[in-house]
Amino acid sequence: MSTVNLTHHFLIAMPAMVDPHFAHTLTFVCEHGPNGALGIVVNRPTDMTLSALFEQIEVELADAQLGRSPVFYGGPVQMDRGFVLHRPLGNWQSTLAVSDDVGLTTSKDVLQALARGEGPRDVLVSLGYAGWSAGQLEQELAQNAWLTVDADAGVLFDVPPEERLPAAMSKLGIDFSRLSEDVGHA
Repeated sequence: MSTVNLTHHFLIAMPAMVDPHFAHTLTFVCEHGPNGALGIVVNRPTDMTLSALFEQIEVELADAQLGRSPVFYGGPVQMDRGFVLHRPLGNWQSTLAVSDDVGLTTSKDVLQALARGEGPRDVLVSLGYAGWSAGQLEQELAQNAWLTVDADAGVLFDVPPEERLPAAMSKLGIDFSRLSEDVGHA
C-alpha cells in the first residue's frame, strides 16, 4: 500500500458522512504520518466567542473586535483543550509547523500575545481536534468518506466559515451540491 502524506491538505466530508462530528465539515490536516493524523475542523464556529474564552483562562483581551470572533469546534478529541491555527508561524512555546507560514500552537503564550496585540496576524482558535490512528484516515479515504485537496491559507483565514467548504470544493472544480453518495463506475 502506498503511503500518502496529507499534511497541509483539506479533508472534505463526503455527503454520505453520517458521523455527526464530521458531517458537512472541512478539516485542515495539520500532521499526517505513519502514526496517524491530526486535523482541525475549520468550518464549525461555536457560540463561544474569544472574549468568553479569554475570560475563562483569565487573560484580559483588549481588542473588542477580536473578542467577537468565534471559537471553533475543532473536533471530538480533547474538547477541553485549545488549539490555535495561525499565520505567520511565529516563535511560540508549543507550535507544530504545518507549512512555512501556518502553525498550530497549543501553548497559552500565543493567546497572551494576542491579548496584548502582539500575536499572529491571522488566527483560528478551536476547542478540540480531529485525530486518526495509524492507517485509519487511509482506510476512510478508501471508503470514499473524504475528498482531499491541497490546503490554501486564504481559505482558512480570509473566507467566512460558512463559505470555507464550498471554497475548498471549488479548488477541485466541483460543486458540493452535485456530489453523489454512491461509488460506482461510469
